[in-house]
Amino acid sequence: MADLKTELVDRIRAVVSKSELGNEPRPVNLHEPEIGELEKKYVLECLDSTFVSSVGAFIPQLEERIQGITGAKHAIAVSNGTVGLQVALFLAGVEYGDEVIVPTLSFIATANAVSHAGAVPHFIDSELGSMGMSPDALREALAGMTRENGVLINPESGRRIAAISPMHTLGHPVKIEEICAIAAEYGVPVVEDAAESLGSYVTTASGERKHTGTFGLTSMISFNGNKIVTTGGGGVILTNDDELGRRAKHLTTTAKLPHKWEFEHDEIAWNFRMPNLNAALGLAQLDKFDRFLDEKRRLALAYGEVFADLEGLKFVFEPDGTASNYWLCAVQLDEPSLARRDELLQACHDAGLLVRPMWNLLHTQRMYASAPKGQLAAATALHASLICLPSTPRLAQGL
Repeated sequence: MADLKTELVDRIRAVVSKSELGNEPRPVNLHEPEIGELEKKYVLECLDSTFVSSVGAFIPQLEERIQGITGAKHAIAVSNGTVGLQVALFLAGVEYGDEVIVPTLSFIATANAVSHAGAVPHFIDSELGSMGMSPDALREALAGMTRENGVLINPESGRRIAAISPMHTLGHPVKIEEICAIAAEYGVPVVEDAAESLGSYVTTASGERKHTGTFGLTSMISFNGNKIVTTGGGGVILTNDDELGRRAKHLTTTAKLPHKWEFEHDEIAWNFRMPNLNAALGLAQLDKFDRFLDEKRRLALAYGEVFADLEGLKFVFEPDGTASNYWLCAVQLDEPSLARRDELLQACHDAGLLVRPMWNLLHTQRMYASAPKGQLAAATALHASLICLPSTPRLAQGL
């Protein structure tokens, strides 16, 4: 075990020490944003305009840029990813008392957004290859449901299955085509949690190169400070449905009817608007987006090379038929073991390498302990075997 700890630390160091960031006299963080003169310029322009809140020129510009990157017909900027997913679920028809099928291996926001929408998460397993929702587990879960007046019902809870929300883990695309096909068989909409996957693509069965977040009825991408592009806080709702796009903008901007001075609102809605100040920061980040993607992939390639011949650990590559943004690079133990994983984590932290494990499985969180769930063997194994490596794009600049 001592040898594996030493090898892990040395091989991470072999990659990160080639960059100026990795040689600074401080710990090497998991993921840092790059904030430079361009960000300062755009933010100062926003400040000078005095339009720092929910209106201003930077918001529509950011939305248009995201439409261009993803190919989505509509991109609606919001204050953070969690509320974006909540609204995406609402737009898909999720109501109070419903169930939404989600992977247990995900960040807490996936389940929390379901709860905020008034529904209950139903946890299912992941598949080892993509680390995302297992199509086999999904089919098994749906096959156990019943039909009542054309509505898919969980016979154990009596709740309607209102949506399926797969998550693209660490930026690696899930088997989204297969998931959408299964969902269509059962007439259940797909709401993608694409929080981590800006810049990730799937080559479809027809040969089309399609961005994550554009397969389902609606989706969400996050711009949190640790994402590949940040607005400080924020996110964006994606949809190709014109009416849902209009509704998303309307509902996230307090459902205010357009008028020169009247404050007339036509339904209960939310103030989930992204401030113009955040959009200014995000637009500067998007000007660097192609470079960030390139640096991410070069960093992943370097990690893949140094871990290629290490017994006991392997680098996690993008699934076949996809192009991942490699938001977080990761290695995986050949044999799952929480004790061994934690020893490796401790060794890296002792060496100033702030690696991280995967999130605790959602079904183990105290507020979701009684939520419905299936068999979760693969997710349990992934949780006990994955370690996320320092993945700041600038770490690739010396490679």
